[in-house]
Amino acid sequence: MKIKTGIIKILLLSALFLTACNSSTDEGKKHPNIVFILADDLGVPQLGCYGSSYYQTPNIDKLATKGVKFTNAYSAAAVCSPTRAAIFTGKHPAKLHITDYIPGNKNNNYPLSPPDWQKFLPLDEITIAEILKKNGYRTALFGKWHLSKDKKPPLSLGYNPDKQGFDETFITYKPAKGLPLGYWQKPEIDAHNVDTLTNLAINFIKRNQNLPFFLVLSHNSIHDPIMEKRAAIEKFKKKEGSEKAENNPIIAAMIERIDNSFGKIYNYLDKLGLIENTIIIFYSDNGAKESYAKQTPFKKGKGWLYEGGIRVPLIIQWKGKIPQNIEIDQPVTSMDLFPTIIDMISSAMNSKIQFDGINLYPLLSGNKDITKRVLFWNYPHYHKGSGMKPACAIRSGDYKLIEWYEPLLLNQDGAYELYNIKQDIGETKNLINEMPDKANELIIQLQNWKKKINAQEPTINLDYHK
Repeated sequence: MKIKTGIIKILLLSALFLTACNSSTDEGKKHPNIVFILADDLGVPQLGCYGSSYYQTPNIDKLATKGVKFTNAYSAAAVCSPTRAAIFTGKHPAKLHITDYIPGNKNNNYPLSPPDWQKFLPLDEITIAEILKKNGYRTALFGKWHLSKDKKPPLSLGYNPDKQGFDETFITYKPAKGLPLGYWQKPEIDAHNVDTLTNLAINFIKRNQNLPFFLVLSHNSIHDPIMEKRAAIEKFKKKEGSEKAENNPIIAAMIERIDNSFGKIYNYLDKLGLIENTIIIFYSDNGAKESYAKQTPFKKGKGWLYEGGIRVPLIIQWKGKIPQNIEIDQPVTSMDLFPTIIDMISSAMNSKIQFDGINLYPLLSGNKDITKRVLFWNYPHYHKGSGMKPACAIRSGDYKLIEWYEPLLLNQDGAYELYNIKQDIGETKNLINEMPDKANELIIQLQNWKKKINAQEPTINLDYHK
């Protein structure tokens, strides 16, 4: 079977192969570079361009003025591994059956048991890096991957990004809680490897400036354990608003370092004259952790299917190709990035790949409206870190419905919540009893979607002991 799937993958890649660009010529440079910055656990309320007056992000804010800022961007999941799988494959996590962070919550003493889900990204899945590499791009991923069987060697080696189309890789990990930190991961040096990754990114750009390249800078920050330089933390402790529940001086210091990193990369691209030929994307894998900082005005945070867990920042710049300094409020999600990037490079290539997301390039260019977009989430797990219980959700238009698996499967009350997201961004008023017709409409859509993609659900745990 492994041989068969490997052959199928080769055949699919060959079918999708365009005439690869000759990178040493001007003809090759018609293909734009792509720089993808992926933050970890960064929430919408934690950026200046999204309204924060406490967190300082001047370089990311500048990107928003030079590109398109999405105000209804979502992650495909409220935790990292499923979202990352969706970004790199263009497939919904529920279809991949990668529905929790890898390896997930190993405690099974809950009323429901999770399904037998996929705990790594299979090698036969075609990634965006493989497509771009096949078409003449130099590809690199520096930082967090979190799609292997384990984060670290030896189990990680067979499923790391170098096996999924990336020419150059450097995998980093968050500092280990309760264990001695390596020299470079001390808070006064480079706790989350932000500076290390930035230097690697700049070096990669320098070496490949005459080639089309795809660079993914995948930060471990601002994921916990939260730590930063003492001086930076003290600066934000003295800043007005530091006492508010949504403002955390340590988080602020971590975000400032990410912003400085982005500024260095952007300025280096500009120095080399590459800005006009580079697509720049800034995104986060899920919302921020509520226990460190409230996600006001959103409800809850990372791990939850409320807005605080799945609403994320997304900014895209392509100078001269898409408008500058505009906002788009139409809902978009992780699976959209793959088809969008591919269409920016070649619309002919985009038509040959089946995605669960949609191509946003026409929307970015002002030629398409997607107001009737429907988004889905499925999380058949218990998230120990946040307290989230198994659930799935749908957003259609202004309305969002959450289906809770526990009361649904155990025949208890409270299986559904319905919110008007446009009027009630904080999800404070459950409309389930006021709007039964709308609720039934969304329930049917959600059930049909789960059936269509073979989404997994939890089951009653007969061994559960209170």
